[in-house]
Amino acid sequence: MKERMQKTLAEAKGCPQKDRTESEGYVGAQTFMWICEDNIVEVPFDKEHLLERIISPDNLLKAYKAVQRNKGCSGIDKMSCEQMLPWLLANKDALIRSLLDGSYRPNPVKRVEIPKDNGKMRLLGIPTVIDRLVQQAINQTLTPIYERQFSPGSYGFRPRRGCHDALRGAQKIIDDGYIYVVDLDLERFFDTVSHSKLIEILSRTIKDGRVISLIHKYLRSGVMNKGMFEASEEGTPQGGPLSPLLSNIMLNELDKELTRRGLPFVRYADDSMIFCKSKRAAKRVKESVTRFIEGKLHLKVNRDKTVVSYVQGVKYLGYSFYVMKGKCQLTVHPKAKSKMKAKLKELTSRSNGWGYAKRKQKLEEYIRGWVGYYHLANMKRFLMETDEWLRRRLRMCIWKSWKRVKTRIANLIKCGIDKYQAYMWGNSRLGDWRIAGSYILCRAITNEKLSMAGYATLMGSYIEWHPK
Repeated sequence: MKERMQKTLAEAKGCPQKDRTESEGYVGAQTFMWICEDNIVEVPFDKEHLLERIISPDNLLKAYKAVQRNKGCSGIDKMSCEQMLPWLLANKDALIRSLLDGSYRPNPVKRVEIPKDNGKMRLLGIPTVIDRLVQQAINQTLTPIYERQFSPGSYGFRPRRGCHDALRGAQKIIDDGYIYVVDLDLERFFDTVSHSKLIEILSRTIKDGRVISLIHKYLRSGVMNKGMFEASEEGTPQGGPLSPLLSNIMLNELDKELTRRGLPFVRYADDSMIFCKSKRAAKRVKESVTRFIEGKLHLKVNRDKTVVSYVQGVKYLGYSFYVMKGKCQLTVHPKAKSKMKAKLKELTSRSNGWGYAKRKQKLEEYIRGWVGYYHLANMKRFLMETDEWLRRRLRMCIWKSWKRVKTRIANLIKCGIDKYQAYMWGNSRLGDWRIAGSYILCRAITNEKLSMAGYATLMGSYIEWHPK
């Protein structure tokens, strides 16, 4: 926190707004209230004052609420979201002055490694909460400006657009006969973005040099990894509010090139699919687009993972496609199915030490979330089969929880099993999984009893999305 205060509390004489931002055409300003009632800031709103729009009280207040809502870990200064308001109340004026006079210096981001499905690690950079506040303020101001430039085929990190919109967009393209796809993979995109190229692209739209300079400072703020500082010569570290917008601005150049060529495409962040009507055309597109990306955007295409294929079976955002009767349909990709079953197995494990109530809660949260994302897919049979397997897992958990032979016999009798069979199965030496699938335990712990006990099912959640 002391480091943060040293960087933002640089004293400036006089009023920097009038010295640095007033232009010949300045004719007036509007005043707002921010953070506390006695803080009145004059903010001119015109094309020449983009930085003033960013640090306007209403924009900063909106950014503050967004950072608080998103919570997140603290950065290298260890300031939490709860500590942000007291700090701002004491230092907001100095923060605004440092942004206006150019003395503001972002802190390095904290390196965090998140495991990926393939066993590799995803590198994230966690900025300090004050840096997140400023980044969020920049993002809120620039987003409406760039939204007018972005392509309809871009769906990631954009307002009122998401994964489902991207999938529906892909379906429409496939329905139009574009049944071959170039599945484009950019190698370590967020870590390899060229700073000079990105600044050049930003400068075409942003005419306030102070904003360009501020963004450049964030790009070059560096990384703290295990207590060691690492300079950032390229890349936009994932984890900050500004990084998604910058990635879209960079890849919008690719979108414009594809649109110019008349190639239908769908892009979600750096995950792109380009569609063609023949395999031969798709191969040509793959080579020409690769040359454009590497030559013009200075990004690296992963040639091993960038493939040309028939659309059926292609994995995109956890889904895969297939064509039936001339119409594109969606299903869950096999990898997503395997991942889901592995998670359910983890949630129904006895080794986690959960009681019945917590297990029910965790299962319901996961099932509702998973089905909520994959409900566009045709998967009734898969869900019914998985539900059957899940109920067997639950019966096994319940059987294990009974532990002692006497307890098992008594509970079987309570569940309506006659004494002889209860005695035989209570003393059985069969494994827990085999007993969980036996007719006796299915009779004792029926599907209806599990439902009445409050255990969620995949099919039940799916029917909520598709009632007919």
